[in-house]
Amino acid sequence: MSYKIGMISLGCAKNQVDGERILYKLVKDGFEICADIEKCDAVVVNTCGFIEDAKRESIENILEAAEYKKRNLKVLAVTGCLSERYREDFAKQFPEVDVILGMGTTNMIASSIKKALENGEKTISFGQKENFPMVGDRVLTTPSYFAYLKIAEGCDNRCAFCAIPDIRGHFRSVPINELIEEAKFLASTGVKELNVVAQEPTRYGQDLYGKLMLPELLRELCKIDGLKWIRVLYCYPDRVTDELIKTIAEEPKIVKYIDLPLQHINDRILKSMNRRGSSEYIKELLAKLRREIPKVVIRTTFIAGLPGETEEEFSELCDFIRDQAFERLGCFAYSEEENTPAGEMTNQIDPEIRRKRADIIMDEQMGIALSIAKSCEGEILDVLCEGYDEENSCYVGRSYMDAPDIDTKVYFDSKRKIEEGDFVSVLITASDGYDLVGEINE
Repeated sequence: MSYKIGMISLGCAKNQVDGERILYKLVKDGFEICADIEKCDAVVVNTCGFIEDAKRESIENILEAAEYKKRNLKVLAVTGCLSERYREDFAKQFPEVDVILGMGTTNMIASSIKKALENGEKTISFGQKENFPMVGDRVLTTPSYFAYLKIAEGCDNRCAFCAIPDIRGHFRSVPINELIEEAKFLASTGVKELNVVAQEPTRYGQDLYGKLMLPELLRELCKIDGLKWIRVLYCYPDRVTDELIKTIAEEPKIVKYIDLPLQHINDRILKSMNRRGSSEYIKELLAKLRREIPKVVIRTTFIAGLPGETEEEFSELCDFIRDQAFERLGCFAYSEEENTPAGEMTNQIDPEIRRKRADIIMDEQMGIALSIAKSCEGEILDVLCEGYDEENSCYVGRSYMDAPDIDTKVYFDSKRKIEEGDFVSVLITASDGYDLVGEINE
């Protein structure tokens, strides 16, 4: 008997790749993927458990899916970061869930759901995090023209505010030959934009080969026919080497975009965060990136309201953001997480003050972003078409300056039909808030 199964995958792109591998296991075992939860026999919620907002979203989705068990749904399965992080209490908190799996037991997903469907048997299993499968076939859930390539699992940085090492385990790289084979397969299916992800891709290869291998991996990826854009996300500042900068600058397929989560600029706060590198180093790195990679777009993120952050230290961060005028920026109010060093600190800041500080930074960034968008008028950009926008009666896409799902868009007119996944040359004629507006340059 064929069962219909759906998936709700939450959180980051790394978790999305995990969900795609889970879907493949289910399909291989005879399940039929169904996008309509009303018609599903079973649903998998692939959770995120990184910060409070992400945990809340995961819980809401679990409870919403559980409501369908009163109607059509027979089995609800949960895996991912939230179930792994709270493995001791998860079953008690969510008795509606039939299958609960941790990072080390996702290979059991198909058999566990079948047991629940056919025998009413519940499964709760976790295992060792290191058993988590880092390679394997996937059912792509991204549009056909782009995909994510996850090059490593886990993290050893131990930033004071972050629970990822406890959730995902130690850092471990995927062998380079396996990544190249996966990327070749993705390109053969029509993928043109490859987004390289890991908790810390800049550390790639150190555990396997005794040296930082991201530049070499990127150069090998650039040799693959069919790929046009290669983008690197989540780079740790102190491992952005001269070799990596040179590789990004020299390789035409690597978009001139670097995602560099800095978190703060004040030296005392950086030390409190257990972040390596000083404010002086960060400023020198940013200057080097802009000097060595013409027209580079730098995306970064910051945390406002870490325990003990003074008004003066927050003002220093605001001044730094204003001075640097980052092309892309996000700011999060500090989330007090249990079993993290920052969560144990006694000088916690009132949550309302944290949120207010994050809002101040985003308001400041709004003016910067609007000015940057305005400055693009008159430029000609290569744009990856993402389809026709019915609401705006024009095509929509992204330039090299924009990563999927997190950055801005380019809206453009064309007298000829453009297909999803086509690259087109667009003359930017205006800006509309953060977004750009233009027309085909023919």
